[in-house]
Amino acid sequence: MPHTLSAQDLISRTSRVLQACGSSADEARAVADNLVLANLSGHDSHGVGMVPRYVDAALEGGLKPGAQAQVELDLGAILRLDGGRGYGQIVGAQAMALGIARAREQGSCILLLANAHHLGRIGHFAEMAVAQGLIALHFVNVLSRPVVAPWGGGDGRFGTNPCCIGVPLAGREPFVLDFATSRVAQGKMRVAYNEGRRVPEGYLIDEKGQPTTDPGVVVVPQAGGLFGALMTFGEHKGYGLAVACELLGGALTGTGTWHRAPDDRQAVINGMLTVLIDPARLGTRETFEQEALAFVDWLKRSPPGSQPEGVMIAGDPERRARAERARHGIEVDDGTWAGLERAAAKVAVDWAA
Repeated sequence: MPHTLSAQDLISRTSRVLQACGSSADEARAVADNLVLANLSGHDSHGVGMVPRYVDAALEGGLKPGAQAQVELDLGAILRLDGGRGYGQIVGAQAMALGIARAREQGSCILLLANAHHLGRIGHFAEMAVAQGLIALHFVNVLSRPVVAPWGGGDGRFGTNPCCIGVPLAGREPFVLDFATSRVAQGKMRVAYNEGRRVPEGYLIDEKGQPTTDPGVVVVPQAGGLFGALMTFGEHKGYGLAVACELLGGALTGTGTWHRAPDDRQAVINGMLTVLIDPARLGTRETFEQEALAFVDWLKRSPPGSQPEGVMIAGDPERRARAERARHGIEVDDGTWAGLERAAAKVAVDWAA
């Protein structure tokens, strides 16, 4: 049976584990808040189920609790920072705060962040920007075991490489488009595996390059210690965008790209290129606000189609999930719960207490 907890309960348990891994109380709480917000938003793939991976990465030395983002280049409207393999939830927020301030001052900012440990849900950073009236574009690469196959290929060669766009809508909730360039996030395969579910056809290939619906092929080693791979969304189009994220988020930021044999290290390193724009500085603010709202209204007047919830814009599903889970609690499946118990025990914490 799943365990249902309030957000505050889940934050408290997660914070205790992260503190035992070497974080200060403030850092542990900030990371826990971010993870639980992902759960509340309906993205369990980026929620507390990541804690076992974080614990292992910290114990291995690939994740550096307490590390802060360091400015390495400041050219006014261009900033480059290094995250020092610190928690992405921390160094990412630090980088975004600097970038937002610079975009408000200069009208725009190109922000490069290298060597952050797992940034989590990229939409969180877009939400930071749109809350200040800014447009945000994010391109991210993932240095970890490669889990996504190139279009036409038969094994994993790169990560899920997310892309995110945030646009403020005057007087309304913002447009926040946040997606992996794979058909589905790797973390969602972990959740499906833990729940004993199969996934739709077209998401995965096995370790032999053949189609499969078993999420375990990208979660646990298969025959000969090999793994399967996720497919990109949109066939060659998603593949092209994934490559762009690797080049921009990885090569351009200085984080690096993946071009070596897989290993079993647990650290997940991200590079992120962010472009921040202040629409108020472009001389088209009134037109932008009016036309953006008119277009969203036009979309939502479409007659009902195949989706029972009707027309939504990016960000609506997360807002609905937050309201629902805040009322009814967050479910943690048995497999994820057991993983959290094992991870907590590694740092002498009783998860269930």
